[in-house]
Amino acid sequence: MQSSKNYNETSKLHAYFDCAFAFMTFTWILFTLMAAFMQAWRNAFQKQLSTTVDVYGTTLARFLFAPIFAFSYLAFLYNQQPVTSEVSFTHKFWFYVVIAGVSQIYATALMVKLFQQKNYAIGVGLAKSEAILAALVGVLFLHEHLTVWGWVGVSIGAVAVFLLSKGRQHTELSIKTLMIGLGSGLCFAITSLLVREASLELGMLPFLHRAAWVLCSLISFQCIIMLIYLGIFSRQTLYKMWQRLGLTFKVSVCSFLASLGWFSAMSMQSVAIVKTLGQIEILFSLLISTFFFKEKLARTDHLGLWLVIVAAIMVIWA
Repeated sequence: MQSSKNYNETSKLHAYFDCAFAFMTFTWILFTLMAAFMQAWRNAFQKQLSTTVDVYGTTLARFLFAPIFAFSYLAFLYNQQPVTSEVSFTHKFWFYVVIAGVSQIYATALMVKLFQQKNYAIGVGLAKSEAILAALVGVLFLHEHLTVWGWVGVSIGAVAVFLLSKGRQHTELSIKTLMIGLGSGLCFAITSLLVREASLELGMLPFLHRAAWVLCSLISFQCIIMLIYLGIFSRQTLYKMWQRLGLTFKVSVCSFLASLGWFSAMSMQSVAIVKTLGQIEILFSLLISTFFFKEKLARTDHLGLWLVIVAAIMVIWA
């Protein structure tokens, strides 16, 4: 009788963990899709802004209004789900935040330069080398693990990036464009990996609260450092941003929602997996490029974009 009771309790426990695992899986996928969609629009608005504002101003637009939304979201989380655990910020946490913040600033600046080399969708496609580089750096230096299918998906993504690195009018590989794209992707990869490490330093909190604290810390640091830099060296850039305040605001809102999705997903799942699924952003970018910017793509560009989607599907299966 006792054995039957223990069996029922064990069965209920297994069922509970199965439901929790399914919920976590579904949640990180939703956060990633939201992040990819909002990031596609953020990049589109940044491309528009870059026509009248320089690289540094276009980069600042990403962070300028985001801290307001980030701290409001954090307050909302604590109101809806109060946490009694005291938050402890370690030296490692701040180290990860500072390095991630600087890396993301460089990554964004390189992406803006990438938009000037190629059209919108291809620029985003090249920057998505982040997923491949995040997998390599994570496995080599941060002891992350990928399944065989996960590696297959990442490899397909690598082929897609190679196809997308070809120029619009040329069949030869554009080395300059490729190097800018890989540089942007590497900086984004470092940012994503260190954001996850920073989140893990706040293990005393639920995953949503961890992600929110990292988000607030990171974008506040980035906003302050960029404002100080431009205030000293390029006040004209700040004036031009003021002239296009509405577009700057759109960039910040989309950036906040994208970062919220990325940070939340990466607090639950491996960076390489999240970022490979996040390559679905290129599909959103393709639609924006076609219908919003009226740009045309070459045949190899279409193949590369579809390979990105295949890679994302394989990662979900993995």
